[in-house]
Amino acid sequence: MTVTTRFAPSPTGFLHIGGARTALFNWLFAKHHGGRFLLRIEDTDLKRSTQEAIDAILEGMEWLGLTSDEPPIFQSQRKDRHIDVANDLVARGKAYKCYVTPEELTERREKGQELRVLAKEKQAAGQPFETEKAEADKLLAPFRSPYRDGKAAPSEDMPFVVRLRAPDDGKIALQDKVQGTVELSATEIDDLILLRADGTPTYMLAVVVDDHDMGVTQVIRGDDHLTNTFRQIPIFQGMDWDIPSYAHIPLIHGPDGAKLSKRHGALGIEAYRDMGYLPDGLKNYLLRLGWSHGDDEVITTEQAIDWFDLDSVNKGASRMDFEKLAFINGEHIKTTPNETLSELVIAQIETNRSLAQAEKARISLAMGDLKLRGRTIPELSAASEFLIVNRPIDISAKARKKLSSDALKTLGDFREILIHIETWTSESLAKLIEDFCQAKNIGMGKIGPQLRTALTGGLPAPDLNLVLFWLGQDESLARIDDVLNDDTLINA
Repeated sequence: MTVTTRFAPSPTGFLHIGGARTALFNWLFAKHHGGRFLLRIEDTDLKRSTQEAIDAILEGMEWLGLTSDEPPIFQSQRKDRHIDVANDLVARGKAYKCYVTPEELTERREKGQELRVLAKEKQAAGQPFETEKAEADKLLAPFRSPYRDGKAAPSEDMPFVVRLRAPDDGKIALQDKVQGTVELSATEIDDLILLRADGTPTYMLAVVVDDHDMGVTQVIRGDDHLTNTFRQIPIFQGMDWDIPSYAHIPLIHGPDGAKLSKRHGALGIEAYRDMGYLPDGLKNYLLRLGWSHGDDEVITTEQAIDWFDLDSVNKGASRMDFEKLAFINGEHIKTTPNETLSELVIAQIETNRSLAQAEKARISLAMGDLKLRGRTIPELSAASEFLIVNRPIDISAKARKKLSSDALKTLGDFREILIHIETWTSESLAKLIEDFCQAKNIGMGKIGPQLRTALTGGLPAPDLNLVLFWLGQDESLARIDDVLNDDTLINA
């Protein structure tokens, strides 16, 4: 038997961070077992489903690298198959036509609520209340239609829905791979609607039919679907189909422990991409958000595929920790190829300004060191700013204080030996600075501050030999000359 999992989002919005984790767990489980990972777009709610949302889901999945092993299945295109199964269930005696109207259901519910209020009032007043409470409980219990046992239709042209005939008694048991053994009394399950009065299939029916037809063997989804599972199992049983194994994973909460919402920050995958997180970094964090492998924090995709199992999924809800997300992303940045990071940084900078080829080359040359100085792409872009700042550099007030006349004279002397250097490497430049200090009998503090100011304008930057190397000889000398030739910068 081939292990088959699926991710089945509804295209009514962006790819939620919780949905992305569900997709990741399904993808990893399939890859770990050498199976298939499938994608199903549950677009039966045509009023709320949009092409924009479908595109966002597909783009988010592609960006994360969670590609389906087969073309996506669109649930709305399988309507006829869903209807056929509903009719088959009726023929098997596992479903029936129900003629109870929506108005009758509303009246039933409202009467039950009124009786429940009355029972509470009588109980508070010390009066007998048992009769009202029992009647209220009966009216508000999971609905069992009077037509489930063959009651005749009120008229031949009476509209109807098709309902599943829920089990009369006993318990529905589920051996969940995360939650363990979970049971629910059959009396807590209603006769759910399979076909609406207009003949369209419901979500509950479509999910079961599609899971069966797709050969899904393992369903991994949020624990908010646990109740749905108990309602869907009787459909499998009614068709004599194999029931897939289930694993209901806890939801993701915000840092405060409340259900994750917009007030906690970004929810959609595209927002995390735009904030400069890497796919591998975000996947690593989502993996650790509810799953563990010893004390390992930074995990590659290959390791995740090798290690992933459902036994290590936590039963309790996980909390978003944005600081930890940044840390893990930063660790993945360190191992990402310099060329990839350079492209991302350049693209991010060019959303605000265009870069010359020489500026792009400086970023690429420096990336091996710069990637140790940021945890997101915007942080790397900020760390690269000194490489692409426009000349003449706008020197900060703090940096200006380092440009005394003596400091500028020393800078001029350094320029004279810098112009004659033949080998422009970080090593040779470090040696040049060291030799200059020895020849002048001065410490680094007598040349470093003004040289850094001239080269960066006070922007954060690493060691000066690296800055000189990355800028190149022409750019370095030009920036030094800008300072030496600007009398307004002298702090006498």
